[in-house]
Amino acid sequence: MLCMSLPSPLSIDRNTSKCCSDGARILLSANANEFPSFLPKQVENVKDLFARKMASRIQRLPVELSSLNKPILSSCVKPTVQAKTNPLVLLHGFDSSCLEWRYTFPLLEEAYLETWLVDILGWGFSDLESRPECNVDSKRDHLYQFWKSYIKKPMILVGPSLGAAIAIDFAVNHPEAVDKLILIDASVYAEGAANSSKLPKAVAYAGAYILKSLLLRLYATNLTFNGLPFDTCLDWTNIGRLHCLLPWWLDTTVDFIISGGYNVRELIKQVKQETLIIWGEDDQIIDNKLGVRLHCELPNARIRQIPNCGHLPHVEKPNDVAKLIEEFIKADSHVLTV
Repeated sequence: MLCMSLPSPLSIDRNTSKCCSDGARILLSANANEFPSFLPKQVENVKDLFARKMASRIQRLPVELSSLNKPILSSCVKPTVQAKTNPLVLLHGFDSSCLEWRYTFPLLEEAYLETWLVDILGWGFSDLESRPECNVDSKRDHLYQFWKSYIKKPMILVGPSLGAAIAIDFAVNHPEAVDKLILIDASVYAEGAANSSKLPKAVAYAGAYILKSLLLRLYATNLTFNGLPFDTCLDWTNIGRLHCLLPWWLDTTVDFIISGGYNVRELIKQVKQETLIIWGEDDQIIDNKLGVRLHCELPNARIRQIPNCGHLPHVEKPNDVAKLIEEFIKADSHVLTV
């Protein structure tokens, strides 16, 4: 059972360390202002205490890539819990970082689940000074090499939004590394961006530069969540674009854009792992009808919807998501139907 209940993110006073939960106060009290030197200095301006605490735990581990002669220093958050169950590995969505999990991650740790946060190659806070390729194959290879070097056991792989496509692609190509899948508001029916491979690089750079803009990100954050106050929306926007301030972000993002992106439609029916689908009922980004379709197409899946919730339930409804994940991992019975 979960032994700590975090307040809803929208109920937290982000300008103080006073929270509704004793566990949350303990969580936020230690080293909340000490950040690794490789993070952009703008992390100091973040008000969200959970994000600050999460940022203080990010570290870089060397990962050998097949296409490079020297390792990439890859950003992640290592678990503090060693569990008997297979480890959880949390990915993030398109052009995001492990800070997405700032509310749900501590709940999973409090449930005694061995939990890793891994930044997907090309996004997050890895050292990409060498400008490695950041296409689908490279992202898959990076995750596999990370798993092979550090995790070493079949994992419960969790993918929100585009991270769900990354998780499906990985599970089909490396089934030995994945015990179960958890897909959250999955972006898996887009056909990639094949035409983007024909874009002139100057156009791709212009598009990526716009993607980085504060106004566009502010609009996207407002669309992603329900009823977010402006000051919170602005702070969450700054958290979401923090990794964009690293010097290689523009190059690695353009590399992904012109590669064509993910197209996993044909892989869905090849997934063999037991799968939990979580969906916010009020998702304004991806229609929850696609969640029902995904449930029908995956051979071994169950689906759970979260009411009054938008596109990123692990940010908006962390208690609900953590409870669903814990129940899924610890259940002894076979998949239930809905």
